[in-house]
Amino acid sequence: MRAHRSPLAVVGGVVPYVVSVGVAFAAAGIFLAVMGFDVPRAYGTILLTSFRTANGFVQTLLKFVPLLLLAMAFTVPLAAWKFNIGGEGQLIAGAIGAAAVGIALAALPRAALLPALLLAGVVGGALWAGVPAWLLYRFGINEILTTVLMNFVSFSLLDYVTTEVWPDPAAGHPTSVSIGAGGHLPLLVSSPPLHAGLLLALGVAAATYVYVNHTAAGYELRAVGANPRAALLHGIAVRRLFLLSLVLGGALAGLAGAVEVAGVHHRLIEGLQSNYLLLSILIGLIAKGNVLAVPFVAFAIAVLDVGARAMQRTMLIPGEVVFVVEGLILVFVLLSDVVRRR
Repeated sequence: MRAHRSPLAVVGGVVPYVVSVGVAFAAAGIFLAVMGFDVPRAYGTILLTSFRTANGFVQTLLKFVPLLLLAMAFTVPLAAWKFNIGGEGQLIAGAIGAAAVGIALAALPRAALLPALLLAGVVGGALWAGVPAWLLYRFGINEILTTVLMNFVSFSLLDYVTTEVWPDPAAGHPTSVSIGAGGHLPLLVSSPPLHAGLLLALGVAAATYVYVNHTAAGYELRAVGANPRAALLHGIAVRRLFLLSLVLGGALAGLAGAVEVAGVHHRLIEGLQSNYLLLSILIGLIAKGNVLAVPFVAFAIAVLDVGARAMQRTMLIPGEVVFVVEGLILVFVLLSDVVRRR
C-alpha cells in the first residue's frame, strides 16, 4: 500500500514542518516582545526545563503518556480519513469508567482491580466514541461535528460525577473520593514518582503501529482512507471501517483517561483533560498520520508544553500566551500543508 520513500524524500517531508514550527516561534517571540517579556529567557525556559532536573524530565514523561495515547486516538481514525475531535470527551469517559471500578471494587487485590480498571477505561472511551461512530454509520452525520459536541457533554458529566455521585467533601475543588490502592499503577521510579503507564503507552503505540501497518485490517483501513470509492469497488466494507476506526480511537483515548486516574490523580478531578485535545491534534498533523512518528512528535510537544508552563510560573507570563504559542504552531503547520499541495 505504502510506497517506499527515500531518505531524501523523508527529509524533504519533515523540513516544511520544522520551518513551520520555527516561523510559529518567531511570531510568538514578536508577540512576547511586544508584551514586554524577555524573549531569549522565555524560549530558554521552554526548551530546557524538561532537561535541567530529574523532576522536570519526569513531569515531561507524565505529560507524554496521555499525549501519546490521545495522538494515537486521533491518528488511527485519520488512517481511514476520519477526524476524531472528541479525544477529550473519550478521555473523560474512560476516566469515569476507571474511577467507577476503582471506587466500587476498591477492596479487590491489585491483580484483579488494576486490569479491570484499565479495561473499564478502554470500554468507556470506546462507547463514548461509539455514539458519533454510529451516527456516521447509520445516518452519515459528519464525525467532526458530533465528536466535538460529545466533548461538551462529557464536561458536564464529569462535573456531575465529581460533585453529586462520588464527591470528596474535604476537597476544595470538584473531586471524587479516591479509588482503592489496588487500582494504582506501580511506580517505575519512586522519587520523583513515575508510574508504569509510560511502558503501557509505549506498548500500545507499538501494537497500534503493527495493526495499522502490518495487518490486513490495517491495510483495509489505509485503503479506505486513500480512496474510499476504490476500496468500496474492491469489496471493502467502507462504512464499517469508518465506525471501527472511530471506536478504536475512542478506546485509546479512554485508556489515557484510565491511566491518568490510576497513575496520577488516583481519583476523578474536574479539568483532568487539561489541554490535551489541541496538542494531540497538533501531534497527529505534524506526524502526518504516520504512527511510527507519533511518539517522537508527542515527546517534543510534551517538552514544549512543560517548558511553556514553567515559563508561565517563573516569568508570570499569562497562561493565554501559552495557548497563543500552541495555536500559532497549529496554524503554521496547517498552512505548510496547504502550500505543499499547491
